[in-house]
Amino acid sequence: MKKLIISIAMLSVMAAAVAQVPTTHMTAARKATMHRFLIERTFPAGALAGLDAETKAKVNANNASVGVRWLQSYANADKTRTYCIYEGPSESAIREAAKLNKLPVDSVVEVPVTLTPK
Repeated sequence: MKKLIISIAMLSVMAAAVAQVPTTHMTAARKATMHRFLIERTFPAGALAGLDAETKAKVNANNASVGVRWLQSYANADKTRTYCIYEGPSESAIREAAKLNKLPVDSVVEVPVTLTPK
């Protein structure tokens, strides 16, 4: 139950943050076919230390090849767990992008509703 409450709280915070991500460059048709997902990942200690611009560019290129876009990620204090917000046409496309990038996936949850504190 505690894990569920924490997960719901994290989803609310992340949804509010994603609501502020600009999508003006997307066409109306693309917006209609894109879905937003929260991906939870677990990494070994130190695995995120080498995340540089070149690595991010490769991840973004692989993602684009399957119609997926990485919007934002959050990490816990010791950087062993991440909570990532992605857009994509389907959960299977999100999982395919993770496979191409050799990234772990603990869970994928579609988060279509945006809640804001106002």
